[in-house]
Amino acid sequence: MTDFTAEFHHPPTRKSACAYAGLGICVVLLFVAELSVGAVAVPLKAVLGALLGQDVGEVWSNILFDFRLPRALNAMCSGASLGAAGLLLQTLFRNPLADPFVLGIVHSARLGAAVLVTFAGVSGSALLVRFGLLGDIGLALASVAGSTLLLSLLAVLSSRLNAITLLICGLMLGYLAVGLISVLMHFIDENQARAFKAWDDASFAGATVDQLRLLIPGVALGLLALAALIKPLNALLLGERYAASMGMPVQRVRRCALFVAAWLCGLVTAFCGPVAFLGLVAAQVTRGIFASADHRVLLPGVVLTGAVLGLAADLVTHLPWSRHVLHLNAVIGLIGAPVALYVLLRRQRSMGL
Repeated sequence: MTDFTAEFHHPPTRKSACAYAGLGICVVLLFVAELSVGAVAVPLKAVLGALLGQDVGEVWSNILFDFRLPRALNAMCSGASLGAAGLLLQTLFRNPLADPFVLGIVHSARLGAAVLVTFAGVSGSALLVRFGLLGDIGLALASVAGSTLLLSLLAVLSSRLNAITLLICGLMLGYLAVGLISVLMHFIDENQARAFKAWDDASFAGATVDQLRLLIPGVALGLLALAALIKPLNALLLGERYAASMGMPVQRVRRCALFVAAWLCGLVTAFCGPVAFLGLVAAQVTRGIFASADHRVLLPGVVLTGAVLGLAADLVTHLPWSRHVLHLNAVIGLIGAPVALYVLLRRQRSMGL
């Protein structure tokens, strides 16, 4: 029995409830740590007081509300979004290594954004200054369009290729998107290219408050749509023929699920850049914690796990390092690469190779 054919007809157990509670506590603790720890340490009393609406002084208020709170909210929301997208992609492609970054979806979302800013004649934050809310919405929709395009292509290829070949195709298409982005950079001036490069470096620290007002409701909408697909996704685990025999419109469900995955990936990429491996790690860790394939159990779990990983990775990058600056993808990669290797080796053993 594989990870994708386990029994899932039982309701969540007390063990699952304890796991949810533990993950929730981790989210709260890491969120508070994000607000407190940094180049300038903010006392825990000031952090809690500020969150409760107390006057903690102008200095602490500026640090917390202008810089750290938006970053923490972004890390939590984006981590949850990428975790849910990773789980969804692994189910749709029946592959435990499916991930927005591995399949090239993130790079395709970047290409969508690059096309927009190239034709707009501006890049990065300049786009947002010039067009305001319209620029933020355009950037998000362009990223979603890019990720939708690649996911649609992969969906067509998935019926003709095995799991490993599909991953390689996704990876190559992602590199093709990276090459096209480099070509587009020749059509903008040096200042615009530097601005785009700054946006293109994955980080949870760059999103503005106005962008978060789009990102958080957008991710919430995507998660609600994913929750509505739980029953069809569980049916798909038993095979498309079984799902069709139960009267489920398989192709319509797949198209809806693919768009939800593209939506979740595109939104995060638009405002955070190309975040790597987080979806793969969150989905695999969640499966290990809950030992279930039931999306009723996994979806809340992967949202919490993704939030934990997003907050933890961002916290590590913003620790007061004395000599070096750690990048977000470097921190996630230190966890993601071993997880991917473990999944590959376990899959090889299960196949008797």
